[in-house]
Amino acid sequence: MRILTWNVNGLRAAIRKGYESHIERLAPDACLLQEIRVLPEQLPDAWNPPEGWNVHWHPAQRKGYSGTATLARVPLKRLGTGIDGADDPEGRVLVTRLGGVVLVNIYLPAGASSPEAQERKNQWIEQFKPWAATLRKKRTPVLLAGDFNIARSERDIYHWKSNRKTSGFLPHERDWMNQLVDSGWSDVVREEAGDVDGPYTWWSNRGQARILDRGWRIDYVLLNPAAKKRLRSVHVDREAALEVSDHGPVLVELE
Repeated sequence: MRILTWNVNGLRAAIRKGYESHIERLAPDACLLQEIRVLPEQLPDAWNPPEGWNVHWHPAQRKGYSGTATLARVPLKRLGTGIDGADDPEGRVLVTRLGGVVLVNIYLPAGASSPEAQERKNQWIEQFKPWAATLRKKRTPVLLAGDFNIARSERDIYHWKSNRKTSGFLPHERDWMNQLVDSGWSDVVREEAGDVDGPYTWWSNRGQARILDRGWRIDYVLLNPAAKKRLRSVHVDREAALEVSDHGPVLVELE
């Protein structure tokens, strides 16, 4: 089972830029998409529904903003939305089950736009913590996957020295992310890559950050112990980021 997570930075734009060709190349069985910024009825006719895919949509109530969607080549069951079923008007958490695997599609809020936005982010991560602990303990394989808008360590951000006071790399955010992993979730990209810089998953549009590979690693696949036992491979795909989105997809394969 090949599972992909990708912040597409607007699904309509991603489709125009070659989303489908990269999905064909990467050949996932399921796609967890974030920042879709669209209602299903606003998509091209060929996407209502997209041929060969089963889809659960969770768009934001505000048009052109946020939102998640999970697609699979076989039917999947929608289990809920929001943190532990809480109200989720921005479409940030979508939970589905594909076969025996629970897929938690996450688009964690950003906090850079204002102090108020950072405070909302802080509240969100505190609410998420106990729910994540419940999910981790399940005997069923569970994946937490998506855009967490936090770089865990200096290895996860190219310009770490100049971003120590930047949202997404604040000390309390890194502590939260590391506590999540230390509690028993496996950050499989870091485990596979080892103690090296990157691989990055997001790049600024400023300068030549994307071409020079000077980015942040803020997109994750975290596996609970039951899912970790089934892991076969993991891959961060920068090629798709050069054409489609400012994020690159992360792909894991489970037995």
